[in-house]
Amino acid sequence: MYRDPEAASPGAPTRDVLLVSAIITVSLSVTIVLCGLCHWCQRKLGKRYKNSLETVGTPDSGRGRSEKKAIKLPAGGKAVNTAPVPGQTPHDESDRRTEPRSSVSDLVNSLTSEMLMLSPGSEEDEAHEGCSRENLGRIQFSVGYNFQESTLTVKVMKAQELPAKDFSGTSDPFVKIYLLPDKKHKLETKVKRKNLNPHWNETFLFEGFPYEKVVQRVLYLQVLDYDRFSRNDPIGEVSIPLNKVDLTQMQTFWKDLKPCSDGSGSRGELLLSLCYNPSANSIIVNIIKARNLKAMDIGGTSDPYVKVWLMYKDKRVEKKKTVTKKRNLNPIFNESFAFDIPTEKLRETTIIITVMDKDKLSRNDVIGKIYLSWKSGPGEVKHWKDMIARPRQPVAQWHQLKA
Repeated sequence: MYRDPEAASPGAPTRDVLLVSAIITVSLSVTIVLCGLCHWCQRKLGKRYKNSLETVGTPDSGRGRSEKKAIKLPAGGKAVNTAPVPGQTPHDESDRRTEPRSSVSDLVNSLTSEMLMLSPGSEEDEAHEGCSRENLGRIQFSVGYNFQESTLTVKVMKAQELPAKDFSGTSDPFVKIYLLPDKKHKLETKVKRKNLNPHWNETFLFEGFPYEKVVQRVLYLQVLDYDRFSRNDPIGEVSIPLNKVDLTQMQTFWKDLKPCSDGSGSRGELLLSLCYNPSANSIIVNIIKARNLKAMDIGGTSDPYVKVWLMYKDKRVEKKKTVTKKRNLNPIFNESFAFDIPTEKLRETTIIITVMDKDKLSRNDVIGKIYLSWKSGPGEVKHWKDMIARPRQPVAQWHQLKA
């Protein structure tokens, strides 16, 4: 039986249905291809993202591009501004402007910014790390040698951001100059009263020094806080071997101060109690005992006693002191001293406790100090506040002696 091919059978697909099927097939093929391309894009994106992070970590990127850094040469001591290294591709904003902008680039930049904020080397972490280090300030000085006159010239110019050593919140700084290893012959600047950014501009001459000996010496500068009533407090020090300096002309340096070597190490601890009586307007200071005191004598011991000064607005009001304990690094004193202090004057009052080493043949040495007031160090402030919070009760606390 003949059938018309044009005639639609009940179960046969129509031409429109076949056309739609073909379109769907083509669409699925395109989708598969696009998915493969997307996978390739993701891999390329990951590679670009990785490269972006690596670029961020290089010295040429970020803020390093906008800052000139200094390096110290092994000989000559000059500070040189570094330029881009030949052979390296500089990274700047013009390079970024030549890249085509796209959603992928935006995503990479966004992710890179987020990773920078969370990375261990971020500016926030660097700031916290910097805060953990003690800042002793810095000093500016110049040094040079006159070959015709065999004279070494040292000029001490100024210092910046020195720490406050006095309980009044300031310092009285001056500088000692040595040519190590000789410590017997020293030169000193003038004292700058109540100044944390002093300017000295003083010139010192070491005359009659052959150049062969000069290059064997180390220039040593020590910044101290002048104290009229006791030993001067060291602030910081700087040392520079002269064989590392081009002495043919005056060289100027900025150096960060480091902790003084003679102030390093433990000086011991002191146990004392404070008792405040508001009705009697008095504070009783009980010097109980000390432990692990620093040996100040040649024999490896000390002869300690304790001085207690009552200070009001940077003025000495009254002094008390204990008996001397012979050859004892762990002395027991158990001596009490009463000071009259009106309540309204407490805020401007400081009690300075100094542990001394008695010396018959020379000046007594300072082993260590403690400043007690509402604005001293954290441990001292805690003791002071506990004393006020618990009136008429002795409040005892151990304190670390400081230089």
